[in-house]
Amino acid sequence: MASDKSGILYLFDRPSEPVYVPKGDEKVAFDIPPNYLPDRYRSVATQVFNRFGDDAESKLQVKQITLPDLSIPMQLGRNQPFSLFIPAHRRVAARLIDIFMGMRTYEDFLSVAVYCRDRLNPNMFIYALSVAILHRPDTKDLPVPPLTEVFPDKYMDSGIFSRAREEANIVPPGSRIPIEIPRDYTASDLDEEHRVAYWREDIGINLHHWHWHLVYPFEGDIRIVNKDRRGELFYYMHQQVMARYNCERLCNRLGRVKRFINWREPIPEGYFPKLDSLVASRTWPARPSGAVLKDVNRQVDELDFDIQDLERWRDRIFEAIHTGSVINTRGERIPLTEKNGIDVLGNIMEASILSPNQNVYGDLHNFGHVAISYCHDPDHRYLESFGIMGDSATAMRDPVFYRWHAFVDDVFQEHKNTLPNYTVQQLDFPGIEIADVGLTTNQQRNVLNTFWTKSDVDLSRGLDFTPRGPVLARFTHLNHADFSYKIVVNNRNNTPQRGTVRIFIAPKEDERGLPYSFRQQKNLMIEMDKFPVTIKPGQNTFEHRSSESSVTIPFERTFRNLDENRPSANGTLEPFNFCGCGWPQHMLVPKGNKEGFPMELFVMVSDYKGDAVQQDEPTGCKDASSFCGLRDKKYPDARSMGYPFDRQPRAGVENLSQFLTGNMAVTEITVRFSDTVVPRSRTGGVGNTLTFG
Repeated sequence: MASDKSGILYLFDRPSEPVYVPKGDEKVAFDIPPNYLPDRYRSVATQVFNRFGDDAESKLQVKQITLPDLSIPMQLGRNQPFSLFIPAHRRVAARLIDIFMGMRTYEDFLSVAVYCRDRLNPNMFIYALSVAILHRPDTKDLPVPPLTEVFPDKYMDSGIFSRAREEANIVPPGSRIPIEIPRDYTASDLDEEHRVAYWREDIGINLHHWHWHLVYPFEGDIRIVNKDRRGELFYYMHQQVMARYNCERLCNRLGRVKRFINWREPIPEGYFPKLDSLVASRTWPARPSGAVLKDVNRQVDELDFDIQDLERWRDRIFEAIHTGSVINTRGERIPLTEKNGIDVLGNIMEASILSPNQNVYGDLHNFGHVAISYCHDPDHRYLESFGIMGDSATAMRDPVFYRWHAFVDDVFQEHKNTLPNYTVQQLDFPGIEIADVGLTTNQQRNVLNTFWTKSDVDLSRGLDFTPRGPVLARFTHLNHADFSYKIVVNNRNNTPQRGTVRIFIAPKEDERGLPYSFRQQKNLMIEMDKFPVTIKPGQNTFEHRSSESSVTIPFERTFRNLDENRPSANGTLEPFNFCGCGWPQHMLVPKGNKEGFPMELFVMVSDYKGDAVQQDEPTGCKDASSFCGLRDKKYPDARSMGYPFDRQPRAGVENLSQFLTGNMAVTEITVRFSDTVVPRSRTGGVGNTLTFG
């Protein structure tokens, strides 16, 4: 156990249960110095250790160290809610991350983490611990547990937990059956927004948003925050979320999201999350239809800002876009260049510590989340806390998240619209032509099949003070049959050429059944995959499986048994990298509809000379690099994120077919939904041997 670094992962086990209680099914106990006990237990230290030490099957030695100053992280109460969108909370979390990162050895890191665990706010502690594990050289290959297993209360109907406790207390571990989570528990069909609740409330989608913010924290040590093209990735990841959500709405006969731009009008969308916080022992507040944003003045959260502040920051950002430059804190002008302007703008909008001037451009994205999440109690008169828009682990469940981010994306598009159009020379790849593209399954060509699947999540790590053993919750979620892309490329050059295959899909028709103009359709383009190829002279056929997508993480990263991913007996670990960050594989394909939803499949082979990034080939996991980048490396594509759809078209291009150059091709595909539950294979995918009616 001594040389194995995975012991620190036991700190994720039952975050509200004291650290000296044996952890995990292996009943591993932290052997802690007596003065690491909280003050109220020190006088009875011997009895505490005797009582719980006898239950342990193995012990993890925790050495005593001279502890750092923890006064700042201690400022947040143990039972208070924690939000990354609140500057005061961000500050205390950043200090804790700095303390964890500053520990010279793994043993010191483990020691201070053990000391902090029973004293600090559990949500903040788990966040800071996760960020530190992901970024410390000695722990970065450890698999950070998914938040569903640590804080299951953020992801499922609160009524489940009393049933889970009953199951755990009465039924022995080997006989427990999964508790079925109802598919419709937050609203009925009277609310038309509920048609896409299966998407917004999907565990994998919400885990993606949480994990992305772990990999890209916006406050803390500059070496952690200042990753390659981080501001641009904030723009692109959220832009792609909006493209996917708009497509999902069209599949369900809903219009595209309307931007939330008038912050003084009522919000028609209500949301009743049906979530309880087990840690803070409170119910997440609901937002009824017709809520109005108000000025926020909450001394308890050190928050004091007006809606007018948001409007002022918005106007200054728009002015910067249209004058082509921003002002830094020294009063100097920084041009928003064609290459780096979007990165600067992303850092301003997200308001990370990389923002060139927070005094001028403010904290627009985060404070929008805050204002919405406090609209039910903006001055703390009812002693209520924030709604789910205040937590990056839950925000994507709320319909208003997408209206807010439609506004945020609109700001970025305003900048993109000022850039020069791509010329034919910037798009074409001389001598390279795509002869044919298609999707292959064992069913009909160019038809994608979607359906429901049931999968389990183990809640036992997050349920404190219940008997050990698995407690499973069973979710019904969208899934799709496996498929492959088949691309035939002709190389008319005499030498092999290197290229990058870029694959997108987009809805073919708008809400009224009319074909899209290019200007509308480009923002609905969903990136499906991106991979390098070597094209020999003559005809080449490339096949690529859907499970190898550059935007997704494997199925078992969302629904899995953590113990299967723990180290083997000899202490070896598979390289983990950013593998927990990425779009969930089961949500790669839009739902479609029963009649068959028409979409366009776009494939491009770009010239690798313009794509190449000079760096060593990454080792280990490269999942989801399109959304999450690569650890300790540059973003693996030199082009602008979203290329070739991130700018307005050249003159004369009215629709997608007019946009095409020789190295591009488009074909129509159909996404057909079957309203049945289909069992999945052990890999999580569903084979193509199934027949769909």
